[in-house]
Amino acid sequence: MKKKLLLLGSTGSIGRQTLSVVDHHPDAFEIEALAAYRSVDAMEAQVARYRPRRVCMVDAEAARRLADRVDVPVLSGEAGLMTLCDDTQADLALDAVVGIAGLTAVMRLIGRGVDIALANKEALVTGGALVMEAARRNHVKLLPVDSEHSAIFQCLQGGKPPYRLWLTASGGPFYGYSPEELKHVTPQQALRHPNWSMGSKITVDSATLMNKALEVMEARWLFDVPPERIGVLVHRKSVVHSLVEFADHSILAQLGCPDMRVAIQYALTYPDRLDCPAPALDLTAAGALEFTEPDRVAFPALELGYRALQSGSAAAIALNGANELAVAAFLGGRIGFTQIPALAARAMDAFAGEPVGSIGDVLELDRRVRARVERWL
Repeated sequence: MKKKLLLLGSTGSIGRQTLSVVDHHPDAFEIEALAAYRSVDAMEAQVARYRPRRVCMVDAEAARRLADRVDVPVLSGEAGLMTLCDDTQADLALDAVVGIAGLTAVMRLIGRGVDIALANKEALVTGGALVMEAARRNHVKLLPVDSEHSAIFQCLQGGKPPYRLWLTASGGPFYGYSPEELKHVTPQQALRHPNWSMGSKITVDSATLMNKALEVMEARWLFDVPPERIGVLVHRKSVVHSLVEFADHSILAQLGCPDMRVAIQYALTYPDRLDCPAPALDLTAAGALEFTEPDRVAFPALELGYRALQSGSAAAIALNGANELAVAAFLGGRIGFTQIPALAARAMDAFAGEPVGSIGDVLELDRRVRARVERWL
């Protein structure tokens, strides 16, 4: 029997690569429903190819345009996205929504008892303890899609608890730059990632190392490991995707080509392993595998992730919201590259310690953070 999939964020980078995996295994999967923000042409093509039961466009105008071009029901807005989650018939949902918008969808799907392939790290960054408790209560699996967390997840299949986690980072396009040089980099330079093809927001996050800060925070919740036992290593080739150290100091690593379809497919097929459309890794061509410490002076964003975990939920929410707005401002030419982590740190200082006891609290604090940061901008 085919596994029914709900794909949120189907027209983005992760969504398109997920559909590549589906195309590679036509007898294994069926697309139950699709959701995207506003890419009407791409969604129209996906509807024609995969014949989902229904779709959602978060942008209302895009939903109106799409409804005139397809013969399946088109839902609209955040309410439509929640309806898609509440009424899904899927066996598995892949959440590739960008930003905190994916948090509410995750909680709705957990409440529905649907297992989730999680490509939205912000859900755990902002709602970590709440999300994990809800998943445990509803017996829902959270299967990581980020290449680093997928690597750790794969290394842990032996069942032994980890002593330490090592997340690898490519170092991005500005590896080796001084703090002074980073003041003058452009959005065009920041979007030229040396190894991975990703959306613009995550590509800039990779350039600042904020993406690694968010991954440290996500790993803390996914694998229940304290932040002092989560390390980061710069590995320029993106061949070793992450490592797990055990009590006896043995280390297991997961290696592969820098192709997200490996991690995506493992989440979709877990616990099985199938032939994958990603290319095989040629170890003789890969050459030496080198690791170095990240430059925490030139790239202060990484340290903010650890600070947020020490300070509590409010700091994490402030970090995430401020970073989203700062990245957009940088891409729009409103601020410089080094102002991204500076704004995030300022927001953390302003909101750290505020009480957060529910998802409603998370969303309300996120709204206030964004309003404050917009005033600063």
